[in-house]
Amino acid sequence: MRIERNKYLNDLVVRMGNGAIKVVTGIRRCGKTYLVFNLFREYLRTNGVPDDHVIEIALDAEANADLRDARILDAYLSDRINDDGQYYVLLDEVQYAITTKELRSKDEPPALYGVLNGLLHRSNVDVYVTGSNSKLLSTDVMTEFRGRGDEVRLMPLSFAEFMQVFEGDRYEGWSEYLMYGGMPFLRTMRTDTQKARYLESLLQEVYLEDVVARNRVDKTQELDSLVDILASSVGSLTNPTKIESTFRSVMHSKLDSATIARYIDFLEDAFVIDEAVRYDVKGRKYIGTPKKYYFEDVGLRNARLGFRQVEENHLMENVIFNELRCRGFSVDVGEVVRQERVEGSNLRKRYEVDFVANLGYRRYYIQSALNLDTPEKAKQEKRSLRLIDDSFKKIVVVNRVMRPYMDDDGILTLGLFDFLLDPNSLER
Repeated sequence: MRIERNKYLNDLVVRMGNGAIKVVTGIRRCGKTYLVFNLFREYLRTNGVPDDHVIEIALDAEANADLRDARILDAYLSDRINDDGQYYVLLDEVQYAITTKELRSKDEPPALYGVLNGLLHRSNVDVYVTGSNSKLLSTDVMTEFRGRGDEVRLMPLSFAEFMQVFEGDRYEGWSEYLMYGGMPFLRTMRTDTQKARYLESLLQEVYLEDVVARNRVDKTQELDSLVDILASSVGSLTNPTKIESTFRSVMHSKLDSATIARYIDFLEDAFVIDEAVRYDVKGRKYIGTPKKYYFEDVGLRNARLGFRQVEENHLMENVIFNELRCRGFSVDVGEVVRQERVEGSNLRKRYEVDFVANLGYRRYYIQSALNLDTPEKAKQEKRSLRLIDDSFKKIVVVNRVMRPYMDDDGILTLGLFDFLLDPNSLER
């Protein structure tokens, strides 16, 4: 079953020959290998690159276990790159070539980085690597190569990508997507039982076990409970101190807020969750905690809770957040503070904007609304947007089929499918 991921393929194509290491990051099993080894490899072949000038190495494969040793890998690549023609080196899941000892060392970078650095100095070599840990890749590579690392962040299937291969209409597709999410391998499965078991095992046996092993987490039960708490609070503001109170009062655990913050960082490094920080729109400054946390994939979130808390309003908000991230936006939670007189007293009232999306010079203020079925509901959803007095576009995404329209306050209302299925929907 072929799924076209043209946005990400184009991200690689436009970076060809730019003198940087192309680092494809993302949660495991989201399609990084398929993107680089299938779609990009096919693009190279179609454009006349000889097969012997494309070097593909899957470092997570046992057959290539010896190549996880940086010295052996370096010798192997040197042997394969044997003329002045243009070569493309594709390395998959490179975290397998970084040892635990190297990971813990603060004195020297992993030997793999030396290999990659050597490739950077060869004018006829273009390097593409994939991996499933943001700290080892997007952070460390940028530091080690002084701006010569170029990240492409790959996410699970967007709703538009999902609908390429879904056999049904968009209403059935939305119901399926909201329940099971967009992990690509699910498209090979036919029954709900298969899908549920796959997602449950993926989260527990792949992601969480990897977090535990890589970060030497000893309080595994508390980590599991933390994931449950974050899954239950999607779309709600929270912070480690608040979560610590929950641990103490409900679970009678002494897990402290500093440890909780570290565990949250581990989950973010593994791309299980992502954060949205509060932003004071009028003050033009970041506020810090509390933050909102969203799951990289709503199916994984639902699986964590046994598919028992499938609230469409919170999951729709998570899907919109992921869609904005997929389109390359940085996404914050907006806050508008206003002085109001209540019963003779001046009070500071805070109104929330679900998303402040930024990309270069562009900014959008976006509200997620399950419905606008009454004038009171419409007023409530648009209140925070009306309080913003700058010229950036203000949008309400509502879960219904409707024609887009602009009200007298300049607020655009978009149907959910128009937003998700049209990559240029924000430009209307």
